[in-house]
Amino acid sequence: MPDRAPTSKTTPNTPARLAPKLGVAIATFRSEATIEACLDSRRAARADIARVVITDIASEDATVGVIRAWAERHDLGSAFAEIAPGDAPPLESWLVLARSPVNAGFAHATNRSIEALLADNAIEMVWLLNPDCRIAPDAARIYREVGAGQDFALMGGRTAYDGAGGDTIQTDGGRVSRWTGVCQSVNLGQLVATAPMPAAASLDFITGANCVASRRFVERAGLMPEDYFLYYEEVDWAYRRGGLPLITAPEALVWHLGGASIGSGLVGRRASPFANYFNAKSRLRFVRRHHPAATPFALVHAVAKAAQLALIGRGSEARALFAGALGRPPPAEVAQILSPEAQAIAFAPRS
Repeated sequence: MPDRAPTSKTTPNTPARLAPKLGVAIATFRSEATIEACLDSRRAARADIARVVITDIASEDATVGVIRAWAERHDLGSAFAEIAPGDAPPLESWLVLARSPVNAGFAHATNRSIEALLADNAIEMVWLLNPDCRIAPDAARIYREVGAGQDFALMGGRTAYDGAGGDTIQTDGGRVSRWTGVCQSVNLGQLVATAPMPAAASLDFITGANCVASRRFVERAGLMPEDYFLYYEEVDWAYRRGGLPLITAPEALVWHLGGASIGSGLVGRRASPFANYFNAKSRLRFVRRHHPAATPFALVHAVAKAAQLALIGRGSEARALFAGALGRPPPAEVAQILSPEAQAIAFAPRS
């Protein structure tokens, strides 16, 4: 690995017992194909993970059954518990499953997991991880050691694509255009072994797929904003950090499949109409909230992008993007992915 500037006040040899306790928050939706590998990687790091809380948002597939079977296969016994969203987990539980009766969005599910974790006063850091992420065996330990003694808002490591050797970077953190609201993933497509980690001060946010929040930040900034339903929640959250900095842990590596249940766009894969709709809708909401003077530029950019998609024969994606940017009801192919109860939340007019 190339030489990098120090990013923490601790040394790599900080004893784990002196590092703050770390809990993991996961939101699942139609995650039956990925949640088992996700849990396997966390179990390998159990000594450094105080508790894992999964909030499932009304998955219609076998996600819940896979989680239960995994707990039984690994003989968790009382270390596995099921709770209602909003309840505090039993003290002896390591893996906790909360089942939301309706899909109210990524932030809603993640916040229920955060609340359950922070009900334990000993947990000082919460690691947000997507269910299609696998963690390197030492990632949890590194996050604990880097976070020890630091006063920070959010901490990020390196997120690589899961597959094709796992040696290509998906994101090392993000930056936001003040004119369009478009997010840029730093070091996208570069090699894990050679790309230097960006300076934390140069970042605007940490990806919500692999992000550690400090208790102090959550208590100061509040939970993740829930009015986005999907996309830009973590960007808005990072904007609420005040004087608390973002920090990085360059050696903490996570592999992310990406968009497994919703069709997010990745290198070599087109974003689905569903992803286009919510990305555009959330981007305009973010711009109006944090950079209101740039709203006309963000709208022009969105319309131009929709026109570009239409010209290359991707009409369904173009229609979805256009509707999302203008805050219009979604095309039928987008709406039908969600249950009627979820539609009432996702497509309701919001300020």
